[in-house]
Amino acid sequence: MLVNLVEILKLANEKQFAVGAFNTPNLECIYAVLDSAEKLHVPVILAHAQLHEAVAPLSKIGPVMVEAAKRAKVPVCVHLDHCETLDYMAQALELGFTGVMYDGSTLPYAENLENTKKAVALAKKYACGVEAELGALASREGGGANAAGPVYTDPDEAVAFCHETGIDALAPSFGTAHGIYKAKPVLDLERVKVIAQKTGLPLVMHGGSGVSPDDYRTGIANGLRKINYYSYMSKAGTQAVRELLAREDVTFFHDLALAAEQAMQADAEQAIRVFAGL
Repeated sequence: MLVNLVEILKLANEKQFAVGAFNTPNLECIYAVLDSAEKLHVPVILAHAQLHEAVAPLSKIGPVMVEAAKRAKVPVCVHLDHCETLDYMAQALELGFTGVMYDGSTLPYAENLENTKKAVALAKKYACGVEAELGALASREGGGANAAGPVYTDPDEAVAFCHETGIDALAPSFGTAHGIYKAKPVLDLERVKVIAQKTGLPLVMHGGSGVSPDDYRTGIANGLRKINYYSYMSKAGTQAVRELLAREDVTFFHDLALAAEQAMQADAEQAIRVFAGL
């Protein structure tokens, strides 16, 4: 069942859990995530990041994601993740995406503010929810280092930003990073609580892979309602393929794809259980 970002975050808020948002740049990822969500009877978000355009063009994977969401037995939002241009956002909206995240986090505050306003105005024409980012994680989407380093979100600035832009969800910076963690992240979860209380909006954790279950639970209790998760799920798929090739002389690619899908489903299911408090 296809729903928009506002609806799915409302469900998460009512039940005091976080909905998992998984990047799905291929069919195996889509199947892994939806099968996990349907097994656990929880809503989920299928996301496409702009940086995956070279891996899976939006024009090709987008319609597949939307159709899969419509056929799902649970509420599913199809979300554009880390969109940096309004033209790309417009393409996703035309394809039927029901959530968009404009990422102006590397821009000066004023420019991020103005661009986010434009993103909100565009998305509202399609009855689509909007997420934005304020502050900067230690690494960019895709795992590359952020030249500026982490910039923690200021709670008072967040209030002004949310009020002026009219966004539906905010992704603050509080110590997470995209990609694979080389050391246990030290998170400022009290900052999450303050921002959630001051803005009154559902908050989003970016760089959600690799965070401990206890930190997830504390963050959810403090106001996180959407957790982005991809790197460790994808890594699980890669590891399964390596192990299969080490055991067997595999001839057909579909056997590798199935091994990856099954491993990713198990990893996604484990994450969803924590996010949903199961």
